[in-house]
Amino acid sequence: MLYDTGQPGTVAVSPQARELVPNLTAWLAAGAVAELTWHHSAQPVPHAATQAEYTQLVTTGVAAIEAQQVLKVVTSRAARRALPPGFDPLAAFVALERKYPLAFVSLVSVPGVGTWLGATPEILAEVTADGTFRTMALAATQPLTAEVTPRTAIWRQKEIEEQALVARYIVNCFKQLRLREYHETGPRTVIAGQLLHLRTDFEVSLKHVPFPSLGTDMLRLLHPTSAVGGMPKTAAMHFLQQHEGYDRAYYSGFLGPVNVVAPGSARLYVNLRCLQVRADEAILYAGTGLTVDSDPEREWQETEMKLQTISTVLSTVNGE
Repeated sequence: MLYDTGQPGTVAVSPQARELVPNLTAWLAAGAVAELTWHHSAQPVPHAATQAEYTQLVTTGVAAIEAQQVLKVVTSRAARRALPPGFDPLAAFVALERKYPLAFVSLVSVPGVGTWLGATPEILAEVTADGTFRTMALAATQPLTAEVTPRTAIWRQKEIEEQALVARYIVNCFKQLRLREYHETGPRTVIAGQLLHLRTDFEVSLKHVPFPSLGTDMLRLLHPTSAVGGMPKTAAMHFLQQHEGYDRAYYSGFLGPVNVVAPGSARLYVNLRCLQVRADEAILYAGTGLTVDSDPEREWQETEMKLQTISTVLSTVNGE
């Protein structure tokens, strides 16, 4: 849509957006809502693994890697936290947006889906208005401290290998499409909240590659990426269905704006560092990528660090 200053009160609507006009007009004409309604999922509350249960899951995952059933697998767990009195999801969204200005902060409330709040650092697939496709390989984790910064961080072999597998997965997706004209940058250390990760960026100029459906095709191949599932994809997903012990629901799915900035543009993020709002509690989610060198206790501590990204909002926001 385009506002014409020469014709006040009129808006030019592109053909691609015309089907949105009736709903948009109805929404603008609607009166102010006295109180927001936050939807709650009807699905059972997922099992929250204890430390002993999660470390056993990691041990089982490492054994599967050693037996060459999978090359890598990403295990995860859910955690339950009581909501503070008067908890307001909208106020929590604002607090997260201020706390993590570099993350994609989201608040979604849909009947049947429930209410989800998140601050994710990972782009799954992006197509810009000027014709560029982007994705990234984001993996490996360590805490950000005064002594450990992107300039001083030292990564273990396990973490370097974990991130390299994610990057290799993306390259293999390009190969499946017989695409060789991509630009790869990294890996480099980046900040995400109170954590550091290794990140490799991939970019394709759609102006120079006759591949108009690249965004859709890569989305189909990428999800679920090896950063949330594992490699090979089918074997890793089978392992998780057998051993993880709960339904991830929308955790590790994807979300983001489509056709908002401009027709044909999209930026989809992996739904990480998120929580689900229930009637009187929040369900938080976190996972870790396993390789043959993974240590169960370290992996548990990594999930604890990741849970802190989103759990801080529970202790700092209330309805007062």
